[in-house]
Amino acid sequence: MRVLVISDIHANYTALEAVLKDAGQVDETWCLGDLVGYGPDPNAVVEEMRDVKNLTCMLGNHDVAITGRMPLETFNGDARRSLIYHEKVISASNLDFLRSLPAKTKVCGEATLAHGSPRDPLWEYILNTLTARLNFDSFDTPWCFVGHSHIQCMFALNDKNDRVTLEQNKADHTVSLHPKLILNPGSVGQPRDRDPRAAYAIYDTEARTWTPRRVTYNVAEVQERIRAAGLPEKHAARLAEGW
Repeated sequence: MRVLVISDIHANYTALEAVLKDAGQVDETWCLGDLVGYGPDPNAVVEEMRDVKNLTCMLGNHDVAITGRMPLETFNGDARRSLIYHEKVISASNLDFLRSLPAKTKVCGEATLAHGSPRDPLWEYILNTLTARLNFDSFDTPWCFVGHSHIQCMFALNDKNDRVTLEQNKADHTVSLHPKLILNPGSVGQPRDRDPRAAYAIYDTEARTWTPRRVTYNVAEVQERIRAAGLPEKHAARLAEGW
């Protein structure tokens, strides 16, 4: 089975469209959360995702916020401004969809899915080998797919010496999966690994492989919509450089 794995779309419809087109035909799509936040297109993104066939979608922390189940004060000033805007414009049906998404981890075959981490699905960032090591004991499947950090990478646990290594994945380089791994497909709508291209991954359940991918999209077009909506300039500027 060929699975499209995406995360952190963050209301960037142009990037999402580029990813869906580039990925081509897939059997299932697994989204690790944060459909909204930061970007200018919350309704377009949610509506597009609602139409995706064979979708499994997790709840992200920004998604939780606009459903009213998390105080907006939890977020920094710029992120909060975007969420306030999204609260105002999000449709009732799209809000209902976000409320229906699971906040806890979900097991799909050999993979555990979480937005942040298996230990703390909504909030914890897995950014280093120490945090990764603390999370390997929190899932029973051979591998775990997470988002939240906006960085396309992979953490591997060596059972023999109990050491964890971090690898920055190369686009289009297929990795053969082995226990035990934590993998991040990167961010569709706001990459933070100094590569502005939209990030995603293809997971082959039968071959047990993971292929990180990147695709260019019209960043300037999205920046214009961010500015037209009166959202923070930071959220427009960072798209061009991937920070």
